[in-house]
Order: sequence, then C-alpha cells, then structure tokens
Amino acid sequence: MCAELLEKNEKVDEIVLADNWTKPAEDMKRRVKSDKLSVARVDASDIEAVKKLVKGADILVCAVPFRMIFKVMQAVIPLGVNYIEFSSSDEHAEALAKLRKMCKDSGAIAITAMGSDPGISDVFARYAANKLDRPEEAYVRDGDNGSAEGYEFFSLWSPVDMLEEVTVPAAVFRNGKIEYLPPLHEREIYEFPEPIGPLPVYNTLHEETFLMSQFIKGIKRADFKIAVDDGFAKTATMLRKMGMASLEPVDVKGVKVRPIDVVVSLMPRPTDLAGKVKGQAGIVAEVIGWKDGKKKMVKVWSIMSHEDAWRIARSSATGFMVGAGGALGAGMILDGSVKEPGFYVPEQLPAEEFVRRLPTVHLEAKEEVKDLG
Repeated sequence: MCAELLEKNEKVDEIVLADNWTKPAEDMKRRVKSDKLSVARVDASDIEAVKKLVKGADILVCAVPFRMIFKVMQAVIPLGVNYIEFSSSDEHAEALAKLRKMCKDSGAIAITAMGSDPGISDVFARYAANKLDRPEEAYVRDGDNGSAEGYEFFSLWSPVDMLEEVTVPAAVFRNGKIEYLPPLHEREIYEFPEPIGPLPVYNTLHEETFLMSQFIKGIKRADFKIAVDDGFAKTATMLRKMGMASLEPVDVKGVKVRPIDVVVSLMPRPTDLAGKVKGQAGIVAEVIGWKDGKKKMVKVWSIMSHEDAWRIARSSATGFMVGAGGALGAGMILDGSVKEPGFYVPEQLPAEEFVRRLPTVHLEAKEEVKDLG
C-alpha cells in the first residue's frame, strides 16, 4: 500500500517490491501498471541479500515483523540509506544513542514507528499537544468495526503481531513511569466518532505509550487502547492460558514449532480478506492539558471505510492507513521537510505539515477542542 501511494510521488523514479513471498507484489504491479515498479524475491533474514538489494537506493521502507527490524536497520543505515519502518522494536529504546550516532555518521535519516498506529496516531498526539500551553495526558484509541462474512477469528494486521499484542502484559504510563497491566485488562466501551460508534477497547502493549510519554514534554499519563471484539478477546485469552500464544518452540513428534505459528497458520492472511471486509477503521488521539489557564481536551482523528480502501487500492482500511503513514513519512524525506540526518520518532516530525498532507493519501484529519472546566 505504501508503495502504491509512493508510485504517484513525482520525486520517485523507481520502486522495488521485495519479499520472500512475492505474489501480492506481483499482483499490485500488474494492477498499477507502472514502469516505476519491479519485484524481487528477497529473504529479509538474509542480511547480505538485504544489503545488496538496497545498494544505490535512497530509502528502504521496511515492513518485516517487528522482531526482525532491528537487524535490518543496523545493516542498512551504515550504508547511508534512509530508512522507514511501520512499527518499532523493544531494542530501539536500548540502542537509541547508538542509532542516532549511526545515522549522523552515515548521513542517513531513519523514522521509526511510522505507520498508522504507531505513526499517524503519534503525529496526531503531537499536533494536539501543540495546541495546548501545557499538555499533561495523551491517549490513543484504535477502532475498527469491520466484519468479514465467513470469518470469526481474524486480524487485518499481521496475525502474529496482533495475537502477541493481546496476550502479553499491557503498558500504561502513570505517575511518570511505565507500569504493566495483565493482558486484555480494563475493558471499557469507548465512543468512537461516527460512523464507527461505541466499541469495547483494551489496553495493550503498543509503541504510543512509550513514545508519547517520552517525546511530548509534560506528559504525566499516557496509554493506548485498541478495539477488540469480545469473541476475539475470549479466544485470545483461552489461547494464552493454553500456551498456544507462546513464542517458545515446543517439541511436536520430533519437530520444534512455536505454538503461536500453529494458530496463525490456521488464520486467514490479511490479503485473503481483501475485498471481503465491511465497515470502518479509525485512529483517535486525545491530549488533555491547559490553554490560557483553562483545562481542555484536543481530539484529532481520521476514519476510513474498508470499502473505500478496496475501491482505491484493493486494500483494507487497516493496511491502507499503515501504508499512508509510511508514504507521508517517506515523502517528507524526499522533499526535504525532514532533512537533518538522525533517528526520528513520529512525535518529532512537523505535525502541522504532516496533517496538511493527509488528503494527498485519501485521508482527512478532523479535530475538536473541548473545555473541561
């Protein structure tokens, strides 16, 4: 999706779609019919092959599972290749100083967590915080009321990442520090802007909690909650209790397998659901603080229907919005809006300019300021 949006950027001359499973890329190339596009079969775990792939490239947009991204990043940034990824890795926080120096030494720009959420959500939080004199709280809510006929247990994002997200302790930022809650804890009904409406949401382990609390000055409370269907939540909890969400290999008749991989192999790929999903997906950021001596909440959001995403780019709204975040970040590097070598998080991007560009990727930001007394 990111590649399809970047193909329309006049500053882009060539895009190589590289993956170990190339069918989706080949399908997109046939559909878009652009001379800018080519397809290459590359295994991202083969770091030397990745280095060979990016030789001479200006930007690598990395869409591998988050447990692989740190190795890819460490390989390509020293080559002076600009870098964008849709999620982030726990290892980033540990190596932040090293990554900044790596970018400075090579002259590369790297933007981490630049998808939908994280990504657009973090920029929305930054944008909202900029409208306050003293922001104190920042919250992100991810809502999706999508359904796919014939499917009861599915994810429109990476099934491995989603299943892991809802079966590990959830991070929240309270009293100036990160705390952890049990998986799928503190269910609440959140009223998403129409046409999504009310949905059950849960705290999960997500990048925004860490990024907003660290990179928006003054934040004392922050968290992320995602809409999880009650049926999905019950199934995920059962799988966790059975050990079927484990990442540790177990012996099955002499073969070592990760239990989570067995579960995911029985789930549909997100590409299998393309064109079958109905409903809307949306991102909401709420920042609470003080403006002119009054306590206020600034809410910023964007919603897209799965039907529109399919019509525009044969995608779900989930995949579309992730790709849109990456395409906008890459565009800012290409046109010099982000030009100083360094390692960036979305909160450090020019938020007003980012929001202004959303319509170029078929999205729109809406905002509301509420007086809290």
